[in-house]
Amino acid sequence: MPAAGSPLQRWWPPFLVVLFVGVAYANALQASFQFDDWDVIVRDPRVQGLAAWWSSLPGMRPLLKLSYALNHASGAGVAGFHTVNVAIHAGNGLLILFLVRRFAIQLAETPAVAGWLALATALIFVLHPVQTEAVTYASGRSTSLSALFALASVATWVSWRVRPGRPVWLFLVSLLLMVAGIATKETAAIVPAVLVLWEATDVSRAFDWRAAVARTGAHWLLLAFGLALAMSLPAYREFLASSLATRSVAENLVAQLQGIRYLSGQLLNIDRMNADPALPARLEPDTADGLTLLVLVVGGGFALTSLRRLPLPAFAILWFLLWLAPTNSLLARLDLVNDRQLYVALAGPALLLAAAIRRLAVRQRGVAVVAFVAVLALTGLATHLRNDVYRDEVTFWRDVVSRSPHNARAFNNLGIALADQCDLRRAEEAWLRALQLDPGYVRAAVNLRLLREGVLPDDISPCPKWP
Repeated sequence: MPAAGSPLQRWWPPFLVVLFVGVAYANALQASFQFDDWDVIVRDPRVQGLAAWWSSLPGMRPLLKLSYALNHASGAGVAGFHTVNVAIHAGNGLLILFLVRRFAIQLAETPAVAGWLALATALIFVLHPVQTEAVTYASGRSTSLSALFALASVATWVSWRVRPGRPVWLFLVSLLLMVAGIATKETAAIVPAVLVLWEATDVSRAFDWRAAVARTGAHWLLLAFGLALAMSLPAYREFLASSLATRSVAENLVAQLQGIRYLSGQLLNIDRMNADPALPARLEPDTADGLTLLVLVVGGGFALTSLRRLPLPAFAILWFLLWLAPTNSLLARLDLVNDRQLYVALAGPALLLAAAIRRLAVRQRGVAVVAFVAVLALTGLATHLRNDVYRDEVTFWRDVVSRSPHNARAFNNLGIALADQCDLRRAEEAWLRALQLDPGYVRAAVNLRLLREGVLPDDISPCPKWP
């Protein structure tokens, strides 16, 4: 065994996190562009180079667009986009490793136990296949890159909090990283609330809500300033108007009960990832919605009342709920739910599972080791297999329609992918199926008409005329 504090002991957990990410996502580098990638990466003139990006300012998500522009400027092609995404995911795994270890230490766990909880949580976090949508799907970078900045903001603030003298520069870096996260994707706005949660579950110190809010006050003020600045931009005002036109806040809260049930299921259904579930937004609550709301109220209430008595489960539950809150809860989007909403939230359930395995190890060490190895093997294999779905558009959309046979948009996109490969007979079948599911689907009707006239859309490769 290496001596406590030796270089080997310090560096082997980060090495393992990076190694596992590299193995699980090795085939992600061969993935092609999919779905929204074409609109936000390939064809968007604002991200084709640094000059184009600069001339597009001000606008929504400027740092995300900058990352795309830098990728284009590198000349590395689609593989370059995926390489960056995998590196971002590994970075997030390292941040989870740091945060969980620091959290366990402030709960007075021994360094060995804290290190094990951190490593187990980080490995479950990086290997779960639900993360593939934020990693292997190129435009999923909006989620993973924003998470990188947000988690780094929390980690820097935690370091400032325990550093002697509390150096101002660390605090300022935390603020800047939060801004960077919001400038990548707006979900990073949850950072100040996460800082308050950290304060509330630190049983090594006395806790006072007012003092906690005061210590995080600069983050709250900066968030308020950022929201005001965003609302001054036409792009954000148009987004807000479009969201409210899709569903009201009250209607969206009801619809999100269905979304939360779906996402909770994705934690366990490691072989059922779906890039476009197209869940219908049901606006009238039913019995299942009532039970979901009851579970949320009871679970959230338990966590809030157990912050000091049972800090680890309380922290894990509230981490999960907090990071889910900004993804699609108040402002509606056309898509009710997608797997990448679980990206940062997953660390909460991962911590709970790591803690459960550790408790099992106290009584039955062998069983715990087998269980942990099985979790890593199954999730890692599921991730590797899931990455293979992204290798080309036909494979991608065939996977979607197999999981969402009600999804007219998926059948239309499958038809486009098949036509691009000159498989015109199957393309026609896909567009006919899309129209069966949604007779008013204009895009599928137009594609079908053009196909039968022998004139395919400009974005489809030339094929022999349809007989």
